[in-house]
Amino acid sequence: MRAIVPVKRVVDYAVKVRVAGNAVDLNAKMSMNPFCEIAVEESIRLKEKGLLSEVVAVSIGPTQCQETLRQALAMGADRAILIKTDMRTDSDLQPLAVAKILAKLVEKESPLLVMMGKQSIDGDNNQTGQLLAGLLSWPQATFASAISFNDLKSSISVSREVDNGIQTVSMNLPAVVTTDLRLNTPRFATLPNLMKAKKKPMEILELQSLNVDILPRVKVSKVEDPPARKGGRILGSVDELVNALRIEAKVL
Repeated sequence: MRAIVPVKRVVDYAVKVRVAGNAVDLNAKMSMNPFCEIAVEESIRLKEKGLLSEVVAVSIGPTQCQETLRQALAMGADRAILIKTDMRTDSDLQPLAVAKILAKLVEKESPLLVMMGKQSIDGDNNQTGQLLAGLLSWPQATFASAISFNDLKSSISVSREVDNGIQTVSMNLPAVVTTDLRLNTPRFATLPNLMKAKKKPMEILELQSLNVDILPRVKVSKVEDPPARKGGRILGSVDELVNALRIEAKVL
């Protein structure tokens, strides 16, 4: 049973994002999107349990995405596919286009499971998994915090956090699953495994060769830094606080 795991190269979560011109400055430390890392880890764990036979990591973006794919290979993925493009993946290449590209790859690879992060930390759209399931007419489970297979490996059960507790849904395979933070803690890619990852196969495809409509549906008109936060002050009594809320903030 094969699983496809899309991974995205984003500005590292620990880096302070800077604006350059009318876009986010990508000349910064880049890393694998944390939610994608969780999806890779879960797929590898399922393979280690004998529930998956192959894990294929997929990334869309510039040549530098090979580094992200090598990390997935070092974690335990079997092979990788890079869909090469010079389009900005944080703005120009939007969720619908990504879903269409992944749908093409599903046709090519015939997996029974697509495991992906629920969202990327650059766009925070939380749309690609749902759009992909719609394009494929596959069942989907979002925000997975636990995943299990039935005895025949023909269906899966996914637990997900909702407002009033834990919801468990079951669906037949093939299916799309998006992962949440509580699903697992990803392993580190050790140096020996990073060296071994260089010998694992990586296929590179040009985005144009897939013949997919990638026209952006949303135009980014402006990108700017958030306004600087005003400094706070210490008040000496409740009366001062009430007066400040009533007179200055005008919320009382």
